[in-house]
Parts: sequence; C-alpha cells; structure tokens
Amino acid sequence: MAELSESVAGLRIVGDDLDPEEVTRLLGKAPDLARRKGEVALAAGRERVARTGTWMLNTDSSAPGDLDRQIDELLAGTTDDLAVWRRLADRYRIDVFCGLFMKELNEGIAISPQTLQKLAERGIKLDLDIYAASKEGED
Repeated sequence: MAELSESVAGLRIVGDDLDPEEVTRLLGKAPDLARRKGEVALAAGRERVARTGTWMLNTDSSAPGDLDRQIDELLAGTTDDLAVWRRLADRYRIDVFCGLFMKELNEGIAISPQTLQKLAERGIKLDLDIYAASKEGED
C-alpha cells in the first residue's frame, strides 16, 4: 500500500454560546478563525451570518500525508491542562477535521498511539474525510 498523498488538518471548537475570546484565553493560543453565533462576516465575496460560534486552528497541507505532525502542530502552544480541555469538551463540540487525499486507488496512513492518546485525553474527536483518486479520464 502506498503512503497517503496529502493531508490537511484543523482543530475546530463549535457551539452556539461559544465566546472566542474565552476559548483563546483558556487554551493560550489565538485561532486562525473565530466567530460568535450571529456575527456577520465576508466569505467568498458574500456576507454570511455565522450559524454557530466557531474557534478554529489550521495547518498547512502535508505531502505526503502526516497527521501525527499536523495534530502536534495544532496542539502546540495550547494548554496541557487536561481539566481545561475537558471543560471545553463538556460545553462544545471539539474535533480535529482531517482531509485525506489519495492519488492512487489504495493509499494509507497510520496515526500513532501517542497522537490518539493526546486527542482522547482532551476529548477531541478525530473526523476524517477521505477523497479518492479519480479514475483515468475523470476530473
């Protein structure tokens, strides 16, 4: 099996009553994107109203895929206080959203037990979207 061609990852914290400034203060790291529910923002050239509160961190894509490094990068600089993470997980939906991109029909990636433990200790769900290689002649 070939290694995964590319991966992207982002840490998302979402909830209707989410206060981005509070999450930033608790985690000790500023987000790449943050919105309160009802906030109006420009997205893709259009004004959009945030349907829920959001606090997000993103990483650059990795080719070949490397979720261990990307997840370490997302968590770097955030608090190691697991009680803070558990309080946030009790109040909001927290996940690491990963896009996995294949060029071949059979590619794979492994995630280390240490990375899985970090996510579990913090109450972070691992969300994987897998994008298959197109067949010859398809876009």
